Amino acid sequence: MTQYMDFEKPLAEIEGKAEELRALARSNDEMDVTQEAAALDAKAKVMLEELYQSLTPWRRCQVARHAERPHCHDYVDALFTDYTPLAGDRNFADDHAIMGGLARLNDRPVMVIGHEKGNDTKSRIERNFGMARPEGYRKAIRLMDIADRFRLPVVTLVDTPGAYPGKGAEERGQSEAIARSTEKCLQIGVPLVSVIIGEGGSGGAVAFATANRVAMLEHSVYSVITPEGCASILWKDAEKMREAAEALRLTADDLKRLGVIDRIIAEPTGGAHRDPDAAIASVGRALENMLDELADKDPQALIQDRRSKFLEIGGLGLAA
Repeated sequence: MTQYMDFEKPLAEIEGKAEELRALARSNDEMDVTQEAAALDAKAKVMLEELYQSLTPWRRCQVARHAERPHCHDYVDALFTDYTPLAGDRNFADDHAIMGGLARLNDRPVMVIGHEKGNDTKSRIERNFGMARPEGYRKAIRLMDIADRFRLPVVTLVDTPGAYPGKGAEERGQSEAIARSTEKCLQIGVPLVSVIIGEGGSGGAVAFATANRVAMLEHSVYSVITPEGCASILWKDAEKMREAAEALRLTADDLKRLGVIDRIIAEPTGGAHRDPDAAIASVGRALENMLDELADKDPQALIQDRRSKFLEIGGLGLAA
């Protein structure tokens, strides 16, 4: 059953009526509602296209956070073969908000690392809603070191509201772990490609997305802070999140224009949650294309390419 967002209520009513008609027909063989249901379906399709043609930044945030949107685990299961998970930071613990390991992408050996939010109450609690602790970033550093040693490209899938801000995380060096993960991204001499598949929040996202090529799904968001957090700081009112979302320039279109990301991956009409298989396939094609672009570069060229990319960010200015 589709979970509808607030702005989709008119669409929910139409699709609900179409389903009611079909339910009546299933319970009564003599009732023919084919034409009526088809007319409602056509109306719903047009409405869906119109809604998603002009999404505001805040509505894109809602789509990026949709509970049924495919998560890292779904991408790993669908796109990668021979996945062998690697756990722990060899220092404190294993952080379940971060998953990663050795795998093959269309028979190409890679190291895949990503944030996992979970898809039900139990798994979300276990995964800490995708908010990594220091040991998660230290695990990622360890996996990137392994990839560098064995000349394996690194693929990162970003989906986090931000790093976990709890007391224990701060005591164990959260900011230092994020900084070292970002530093490690800049140091490895292998191709590093990243896709923002949902939320790209703060340094918790940058620690994985300091890559040679960064792509975003069409309705994902990438920002230094959540709109609610920004509104709380600037206006002392979290309810001004809509204004904050506008000001943050967090959409894929804005970030492509500003040179923060390299490409936008189109989503099915209605968002990735309406057709996860199509969205996952699009991400797979984008990953292969980005890795192909980097395949012939030597280690020093890859490192320089990455450093130059991030030094140039901001050069276009907000007027871009």
